[in-house]
Amino acid sequence: MADERTRYFRSLARLRRSARRWSVLAGGLGGAAAVLTPYAGLGLPDAAWAGAAGSALALAAWRWVDLRALAARPAPPAPDPAEAAARSRARLVAAVERLPAGPGVLAEVRRVRSRVALRGTSAAEPWARLDRASLTLAGMTQRLTGLAGPAVQEATDADRSLRDLAHRVASVERAMRLAPVEARAPLADTHRVLTEQLESGVAAYERLVVAAAGYVAEDARPGGGAHPAASRLTEATDLLHGVAAALAELRTVGDPLRAPTR
Repeated sequence: MADERTRYFRSLARLRRSARRWSVLAGGLGGAAAVLTPYAGLGLPDAAWAGAAGSALALAAWRWVDLRALAARPAPPAPDPAEAAARSRARLVAAVERLPAGPGVLAEVRRVRSRVALRGTSAAEPWARLDRASLTLAGMTQRLTGLAGPAVQEATDADRSLRDLAHRVASVERAMRLAPVEARAPLADTHRVLTEQLESGVAAYERLVVAAAGYVAEDARPGGGAHPAASRLTEATDLLHGVAAALAELRTVGDPLRAPTR
């Protein structure tokens, strides 16, 4: 979608072209009427020529009036490049999200961008672990129902908080590289505390994912024996074997020359 300034100049150019086109048409029709009316005398065709010339002249006049009115208005200011880029990016993201696989593609792009932004810092390795654990938990979300439902929301909030903490660790680490020697000690202490918090948080998140996997496994395990689906398949197989044996006996009874099978 074009900005206000672009739409203004497009409308101005469109009105200018329309005014010129109707002016040329009005001039041509008016000249034809002026030549043909004295040449062939007054008649119905002359009225058509004159009417068409008058209509074209009126439309041309209206177009010139509209053009002058629009040209008298000041042009909108040029948009900020950063704002224009943000709008273009938002439109592109919205278009991709409407595709069937769009949300997954955008999520992967965001993960890769975040991983690249943390490359070379001590937060890169915890971030990668958090990313793997988050993807694992996302694959089990649909099965974490009932009593495990609140844990999913807690995990979502923790994931967001840990990712923010990882960016803070990376920011402090980059600041340490640029800070003077006398200012590095406080930053180093802050970086150490944040790194410890990040490590403990990621470890706790991984334990939560392991616990969620255990819940899913226990929830899918039946009370005893095989899985219900396997039990039903076994029963169906036994039933088919019984039907096949009965059909064999029926064929033997129908054919007296065939010896019965034992």
